[in-house]
Amino acid sequence: MIKINKEKLICQSVLGEITSPLGGVNPYRVSPDGLADIYPGVGGITYNLRVGDKAGGMFADHVEPGVSISNFTKFGGQDGPNRALNQFACAGNTATVVSGEAKGETGRVTGKHGGIEHVLLDFAPPVLERLVIGDKIQIKAWGCGLRMLELPEIRVMNIDPELFEALPLRLTAGRLEFPVTTTIPARIMGSGIGSTHSHSGDYDIQLFDQPTVTEFGLADLRLGDFVAVTDAYAAYGRIYKTGGLVIGIVVHSDCVLAGHGPGVMVVMSSAEGRIIPLIKQEANLKNYLYR
Repeated sequence: MIKINKEKLICQSVLGEITSPLGGVNPYRVSPDGLADIYPGVGGITYNLRVGDKAGGMFADHVEPGVSISNFTKFGGQDGPNRALNQFACAGNTATVVSGEAKGETGRVTGKHGGIEHVLLDFAPPVLERLVIGDKIQIKAWGCGLRMLELPEIRVMNIDPELFEALPLRLTAGRLEFPVTTTIPARIMGSGIGSTHSHSGDYDIQLFDQPTVTEFGLADLRLGDFVAVTDAYAAYGRIYKTGGLVIGIVVHSDCVLAGHGPGVMVVMSSAEGRIIPLIKQEANLKNYLYR
C-alpha cells in the first residue's frame, strides 16, 4: 500500500440540497455545425444515468449522473458555503440524506461540475426514487491536503483517502503506475482550461474531431472513468504543459456546445512525468466505490 498522510487529514461536514434542472429564456443549444435543439441538462435527480454508464450517445447536454446538489446559503451576501461544499467534498466521500422521505440513506460523491458549481452524488436506484428536489444531503468531506509520502511532488486532490487506498496503484522506480481507461491529448481539452485552481469544477473533453475520437477510443468514455490527460498540468490551475500528466474522473455527460464535452475532475497531477498511465478497462469509479 502506498503511504499517505491519512491521519493528518481533517474530516468536516459540508451540506447541500438537491437542485432543480434549469431552463433558459432562449432554450436552444446550437452545435458547432449550426444545429439547434432543446436538451436536458444540469441539475436535479437523473434516474437513468449513473456512474458506469456511457458519457456520450444520449440526447443530453452536460447532464450530471445521479444527484446534483448545491448550497444556496449566503454568508455575508457571498457564496462561501457553496464554495466550501465544492472545494472540500471529494470523490468517494460518504453523503447522507438528512431531510425528506429518504432521510438516513447514504451514497457517495462521484464528482464536481464547474460553472454551475454542483457536487454530484451516486445513490442506489431505490433511494433515487424516494429523493425530492430540495432534500438536504450532508457530506463527510475528507481528503483535502492528501499527499503521498514517497512522491510528495505529485499533487493529489478531490479524492477520499479510503477511495485512494482502494485503487490498484503501484510505485515503480520512483514513479506511480495509475490505471486509466484511456489517454486524452491536452489539445482537445476545452471549457475549464485556465482555471486558477483544480479543487472544484472540471474541464471538458472536446469530441468534435472524429479522427481524434477514433484514435483514442473516446466514443467509449464512461461516467466515472479514470482517464489521463497527456501534456497537461493542473496542480494550481489547468494548463498545457509538455511532459506533464493529469489523472481525472469523467463526471458529466457529453455536450453539443463548442468547447465543451464530457467533464474531467482532476484527482492527481505531475509536471514531470512521475505518473505512468496503465490502460485498464475496469478503471472506473463504480468498481472501487462500494468495495
